[in-house]
Amino acid sequence: MTNTLSDVTWILAFALLALAPLAIAGIALMNTGLGRSRSAAQSLLGSVILVAVAAIFFAIFGSSLAGTATQTGAGVTVAGKFWDLSGHAPLLFGSAGFHSAETLRAPLVAILRIWSVVLLAIIPWGSGSDRLRLPAASAATVVSAAVLFPLITRWTSASGWLGQLGVSFGLGAGFLDSSNAASVHVFAGITALCVIWVAGPRKGKFPKPGVSTAIPGHHAVYVLLGCLLALVGWIGSNGAASLLLLNSPLTGVASTALNTMLSASAAVLATFFITRARFGKPDASLCANGWLAGLVASSAAAGLVGPGSAIFIGCVAGVITPLLVELLELGMSIDDPSGAIVVHGVVGIWGLIAVGLMGALAAQADRAAQVLAQLVGIATLLGVLIPVVYLIFRLLNKIVPFRAESEGERLGMDLYELGGGAYPEFVVHRDEFHR
Repeated sequence: MTNTLSDVTWILAFALLALAPLAIAGIALMNTGLGRSRSAAQSLLGSVILVAVAAIFFAIFGSSLAGTATQTGAGVTVAGKFWDLSGHAPLLFGSAGFHSAETLRAPLVAILRIWSVVLLAIIPWGSGSDRLRLPAASAATVVSAAVLFPLITRWTSASGWLGQLGVSFGLGAGFLDSSNAASVHVFAGITALCVIWVAGPRKGKFPKPGVSTAIPGHHAVYVLLGCLLALVGWIGSNGAASLLLLNSPLTGVASTALNTMLSASAAVLATFFITRARFGKPDASLCANGWLAGLVASSAAAGLVGPGSAIFIGCVAGVITPLLVELLELGMSIDDPSGAIVVHGVVGIWGLIAVGLMGALAAQADRAAQVLAQLVGIATLLGVLIPVVYLIFRLLNKIVPFRAESEGERLGMDLYELGGGAYPEFVVHRDEFHR
């Protein structure tokens, strides 16, 4: 892969990268709207703080471990095969070539990684709504941004050991992920699950086994506005990834944008009809989750499939999202206000599998081998990240407690951590009077 880009290509890539932060804004708004009103300010300020923490620690440490595409990383040789496990670039993007017109690709990829790691940081924040303390979330973000995200990014890149499964073991074209679905969304879903395991459910959510109390989000407008912002950001990040990671031609960017839109559209319509059939009327928050699930599925597939496949992928994502959200809540007593475990984790896995089933492959690549490569990558992510992240979070919880004290949860995270509410002119504790 050459580092040089034509003027048109790098200008387009930069413009697309300028749109990508809207995905971060969209997720932040959705997290806030899906939580309680008395935690709204803490939720949105927390997103801003976590973005800053993730950006700083990835820049200082994580960028070195992620490395660059043109630099051979550190690893081991087993049975004559080199397993690239980690980059070893200088700290603070020292080799990204920000001051050289000859190496424009590397700094643009660095910007894409920054947007990716900060998106990763705020996704599990929504799962911990109304009880997760900001200091604990910040500590977890440091670990994710400085160590875990860059390593997973390296493994799943074209030069990483999972990306080289095709060259090393003849498994199709190696593990394929067109826009960081594995290192961002699957990882975020796992992180959200571990946050919930450590922090526990919100008080009163599960009064007894098999019974769940509805705690609706306080602001549906925030949630739905976040959906629209996320669409623009996803088109930007998916389009930039197709240029910078897949080496797509300019026409490939247009098809990626189209597939992103089609996947989200198919998903939200599927969720709309599923919730209407199950509840008699469509559910706004679940439809928002369905829309986001379609975007997540497109992260893996948008640059590698055709429009028809994008619609099918989005439709499946939209069907499974409301069903699995309900299963996790009622069947497994998992309190996930933002639905991140399903929307990002499970749907991200579906998108990666769909690439193996329907993605464009080189003429000599075998479809079954490609599916196997995807499954090996997914199994690696689940097998490594679930125990590692859970263990790290359990240790962090002993140093920086994840869950707010009971009084803080009763008062609301705004008063508990910020000393003031997002809506000081309105009563935001009315549910207390019904206890």
